[in-house]
Amino acid sequence: MRTSHKVAVVDDDIEMGRLVSDLLTEEGFQVARYSSAQEALVKFKKELPQILITDLKMKEIDGMMFLRKVQADYPQVVCIMMTAFGTIETAIEAMKAGAYHYIIKPFKNDEMVLLAHRAMEKAKLTSENKILKRELNKSFSLESIIGKSVAMQEVFQTVRRVASANANVLINGESGSGKELVARAIHNSGPRKNGRFIPINCAAIPEQLLESELFGHMKGSFTGAIADKKGLFEEADGGTLFLDEIGDISLTLQAKLLRVLQDKQIRPVGSSELREIDVRLVAATHRDLKTMVAEGKFREDLFYRLNVLPVRVPPLRERPEDIPLLLENFVNKFAAQNSSPAKGVTPEALAALMAHPWPGNVRELENVIERAVVLSGKEYLDEKDVMGSAIVQAKQSMDQLFAGNPTLEQIEEKYIKLILGQTNNQKDRAAKVLGINRRTLYRKERLYGLVAADSPEPEEAEDAH
Repeated sequence: MRTSHKVAVVDDDIEMGRLVSDLLTEEGFQVARYSSAQEALVKFKKELPQILITDLKMKEIDGMMFLRKVQADYPQVVCIMMTAFGTIETAIEAMKAGAYHYIIKPFKNDEMVLLAHRAMEKAKLTSENKILKRELNKSFSLESIIGKSVAMQEVFQTVRRVASANANVLINGESGSGKELVARAIHNSGPRKNGRFIPINCAAIPEQLLESELFGHMKGSFTGAIADKKGLFEEADGGTLFLDEIGDISLTLQAKLLRVLQDKQIRPVGSSELREIDVRLVAATHRDLKTMVAEGKFREDLFYRLNVLPVRVPPLRERPEDIPLLLENFVNKFAAQNSSPAKGVTPEALAALMAHPWPGNVRELENVIERAVVLSGKEYLDEKDVMGSAIVQAKQSMDQLFAGNPTLEQIEEKYIKLILGQTNNQKDRAAKVLGINRRTLYRKERLYGLVAADSPEPEEAEDAH
């Protein structure tokens, strides 16, 4: 059935029907006028309006019965009830039957026009959200990962190919891009899905404790070791161990990890006993490990052990066409969690979100939508709701830049990543904002593992930076 951008006016009072029709036609609406509910229902089978404006008191089928019939058969139609017999009880009954609004005769022309425009906006939003829901039911998701972009479809295909294998996987992607979701999808799609999936962020644990976390320890092996403890390799036996931010572990621990991958055995701290393990390792990093290998910061032999099956997760700025699907998912998720009426976003809000660079990737978008859903209290989040949250998120990103008293080198790395994100990875723009030339930016990117080691160096004269 074809849906047209039309308004249907149904009233057995010919003069009133003509008045409303002429008024809305002058406002640019396409109006079809009917003198009975029966006539309208016959026409609706061939061409459905977006808005129905119907009188309450009509012969044969009255407006309330007509309203219920339309809402039962065509719930996407936005209905407005007109009557000269307005009471609170009638208004409540109409709203319960599915009416969008209720207007009492005689009404002001401006009142009817404004109501029609609002109803049309609701009809368009309802249609857009219906399309989004239909899109989500297609093959645009894998586990909890959502995306219809070419880049994400390639990720899905790669996950499906590597899931059935037992080889190590190395996932590369920026912070917040969904690396752990990809790792979980690999685990849950493979033969180890009935085993445990154990994640650990290597950058979040001090080096002196990370070895114990991974391999376990014996009682008394160091101060505070008051009992034997299994390591995460043993906990994940028969399943998958996910080592996030593997590029942040020390060279000493890299050597021990390499031995585990080679021998399939672990030695707990303080023990002389080797223990057999059966674990699939999935590692992830935001760094360029090839560059780190060339600079002596990461073991080459470990890199090749990890990089058997590489997977790259693209940043959100490289796949903006996925934003509407992610929005639909996040709005529904947080509306349900917070008993919110939120159903979607306005076209203006969507345009603003599509234009935002999202340096924090999907995680940043998720946080922005959660905050907007909780604070707005609206059915459809507007530009102020979402971009206000995005500004707050940006401030938090800046606060995080200085969290933990970082070194100047760490601040520089974080700031360069922030500016690259805000400029959609346009290197000339980023270099201009940073106050350095393009070639210096390239050197910084290589230093911090933000570009591949074999990426071409820009041909540009050196500067003093």
